[in-house]
Amino acid sequence: MTKPTAIIAGITGQDGAYLSKLLLDNGYQVVGLLRSYINNALRGLRYLKIDDKVILEECDLLDITQLINVIKKYQPTEIYNLSAQSSVSISFKQPIGTVQYNTLSVLNILEAIRLTDTKLKFYQASSSEMYGMVNDLPITENSIMHPLSPYAVSKAAAHWLCINYRESYDLFICCGILFNHESYLRSDNFFIKKIIREAIQIKQGKQEILRVGNIDISRDFGFAPRYVEAMFLMMQHSVPDDYLVCSGQSISLRAIINHVFDQLHIDKNKIVEDPTLFRPTDIEDIYGSNVKANEVLNWSYDHHFFEILDLLIEEEMQNS
Repeated sequence: MTKPTAIIAGITGQDGAYLSKLLLDNGYQVVGLLRSYINNALRGLRYLKIDDKVILEECDLLDITQLINVIKKYQPTEIYNLSAQSSVSISFKQPIGTVQYNTLSVLNILEAIRLTDTKLKFYQASSSEMYGMVNDLPITENSIMHPLSPYAVSKAAAHWLCINYRESYDLFICCGILFNHESYLRSDNFFIKKIIREAIQIKQGKQEILRVGNIDISRDFGFAPRYVEAMFLMMQHSVPDDYLVCSGQSISLRAIINHVFDQLHIDKNKIVEDPTLFRPTDIEDIYGSNVKANEVLNWSYDHHFFEILDLLIEEEMQNS
């Protein structure tokens, strides 16, 4: 029996690595798309010991011809788009590039599917940042969107493009609206990874202080390996739809930093708040409801984030 094939755009990130492993474990052939072949970008695949089990293809998502050729070559059953300029901070510095890439790449994938194989299933990585300034918590799939950054605007545009193509052409398109989710494989520029790495540097005497921006805001944090399970379940369900993937509770950035410093026995006087690191706009508190994913997909999540933090600290210490 021929293996089903899944294409993952954005395979070099933490979600791409964990999703690749999950798909391989479920008998898939996995094809990862890269903007360009850079060896150190495959750190996550190597860490999970699956780098030799994944097929890698260079493909520019802004070139629809390349996308069509890849789809025709591998004839996948599923495409997962995890590729994006995903930094909120960078999006304020590079708004044009962020909006162009995060919207046009998705539009090209949608058009490539429409032109080549309308039975192909597509997963789009949407973001909780799309909701921005919310009036009511928890956020649900029906909450009104009020994005507060160029990144959030770009994700909202891509999200609505997916809904439009699903409704206009009867395509199997799912949008996973993921809230913050962390792991050891998270890129160094993301908050949790940065906090843990720099705290360890302070503990080891290699750094004096931890410089942070506004930490009196709260976010909904979860564990990346569990969140990719929800992505997979969406694509196996009989009806395409959009789902929030979240823990259902928020925690302040200050509480997270304090927990990390307590675990590593570091003086909290080494935390320095720097107003120059504040964003032009920010969400004070945001958390979602995972009821729909639980009831429809049978995906449940009951981890407290301090439990996840302890795992991440331990793994970072082991690899530092």
